[in-house]
Amino acid sequence: MVGIGLLLAFGIIVILAVFFYFVPFLLWISAQVSGVRISLIQLFLMRIRKVPPQIIVRGMIEAHKAGLKNITRDELEAHYLAGGHVERVVHALVSASKANIDLGFQMATAIDLAGRDVFEAVQMSVNPKVIDTPPVTAVAKDGIQLIAKARVTVRANIRQLVGGAGEDTVLARVGEGIVSSIGSSESHKQVLENPDSISKLVLKKGLDSGTAFEILSIDIADIDIGKNIGATLQMDQAQADKNIAQAKAEERRAMAIALEQEMKAKAQEARAKVIEAEAEVPKAMAEAFRSGNLGIMDYYRMKNVEADTAMRESIAKPTAKPEK
Repeated sequence: MVGIGLLLAFGIIVILAVFFYFVPFLLWISAQVSGVRISLIQLFLMRIRKVPPQIIVRGMIEAHKAGLKNITRDELEAHYLAGGHVERVVHALVSASKANIDLGFQMATAIDLAGRDVFEAVQMSVNPKVIDTPPVTAVAKDGIQLIAKARVTVRANIRQLVGGAGEDTVLARVGEGIVSSIGSSESHKQVLENPDSISKLVLKKGLDSGTAFEILSIDIADIDIGKNIGATLQMDQAQADKNIAQAKAEERRAMAIALEQEMKAKAQEARAKVIEAEAEVPKAMAEAFRSGNLGIMDYYRMKNVEADTAMRESIAKPTAKPEK
């Protein structure tokens, strides 16, 4: 009998646990006390549809207490089933209502389903966010490099959160504006004297167009002087011109050496021809002896002339001074 009693008690406990799980009676009482009208059948059907009743009921209670009358249970369930964050959406709607920000339920759910934190966006609309840009390097017209850092104060644009560009786009546009502003300055000294000129020029360009933010201000936090890019470029150009001139000079020297070698070759060729011509003289004399055109006396007279010529040339040459 004791065993049967224990089994009955255990069965009753299980049945009650299953009943209160599918029919959250305490949650229904909490809703009724808070002024939210919802039936037990609807809570039971939420369990069947695999929608946590706690999330939906807490959202409805929060919205009701905040005075938001246009949020229904079906809308909250549909948003949950679509993969949205019901609690974030309700928090955002309550915050927007208290801050007098025009934010409807459809817009809030669209922002949430787009992957953005709608509650953080509402907070940023109330309390603007400051974004520090990375160091931006630019060169003024006088060739001096400047490294600038800026602080951008932005406020979330609720209407542009769906499909609007994020922080990276804002930072990229601000960096581009800083580079353009410094690059159009005649001297780096002008930028150092009036850094607010950069902010004014950048703000005029409407950099927040198409983004999820509204730029409130751009403040130049720091400007450092970098390298003298103009002088470096001139030095590089001078070195390049020097290398080109040296290459051309080397080319001319090589051509001169080649021409000299060519002339030497031609001189050797001419000498060879002279030697070849002189070698023909004995042959011609022998042929003249054989043919009888040249006699022995003619030959001796020619030798005497050669000897006389050689003697005259030796006399005409200057004598070397004797060494002391």
